[in-house]
Amino acid sequence: IQRKTKLPELLAPAGSFEHLKAAIKAGADAVYMGGQQFGARAYADNFTGEKLVEALHYAHFYDRRLYLTVNTLMKEKEITERLYDFLQPFYEEGLDGVIVQDVGAAAFIRKNFPGMEIHGSTQMTITDVYGARAAARLGMNRVVPARELSLSEIRRMKEEAGLDIEVFIHGALCYCYSGQCLMSSMIGGRSGNRGRCAQPCRLSYKVYDNDSQINDKDNSFALSPKDMCALPILPDIIEAGVYSLKIEGRMKNVTY
Repeated sequence: IQRKTKLPELLAPAGSFEHLKAAIKAGADAVYMGGQQFGARAYADNFTGEKLVEALHYAHFYDRRLYLTVNTLMKEKEITERLYDFLQPFYEEGLDGVIVQDVGAAAFIRKNFPGMEIHGSTQMTITDVYGARAAARLGMNRVVPARELSLSEIRRMKEEAGLDIEVFIHGALCYCYSGQCLMSSMIGGRSGNRGRCAQPCRLSYKVYDNDSQINDKDNSFALSPKDMCALPILPDIIEAGVYSLKIEGRMKNVTY
């Protein structure tokens, strides 16, 4: 039976080599993972350089794509003194793309690693077609729009910006829109934008209205949203022109 609609890419997380194998065997078209630097999940079982090259070869053997998360905000010295040496071995081995938040890093990568795809992370907070066009001018091939957008806004972005669109369809959500949260940084000195979020939104809290507590232990997780599940609206997402369907979860276990 010939499909009338080309299915989008299915993009799965890989927090370790076992995750990578599980994702590919389960049918993922592409996987995303972090290296030892610049990834927004510093506490995941991130890949060393040698393991990442091995993972890249494994994915390509099965004709799948591999994207590297380079999605922290960076200091100037990190871009000028470390980013090139970090990416060069993977670029030479055929890395399919990088996911970035820092616009300076994006410009640096476009200049020094021609031909490699650059995907604008959801942390860039691209909320409209003008932001998407700006990403295109930076040399990005794909953007992950802010998670709070409607399908009509995503459709317009696809039609008018000329970029591939990637959206999250499953997994955990930040309490704050598109990860723009400073709570971990303010409370514990661990910045989410530097890959070190302590996830304080997942903790139990007592909620007060003036001097009266208005919640109890059965509803104490006041800042922790349920995981998202877009399965019921997948046909609408595909119809909107979305190129890639992204599953969250680099910190999840292999069973997930």
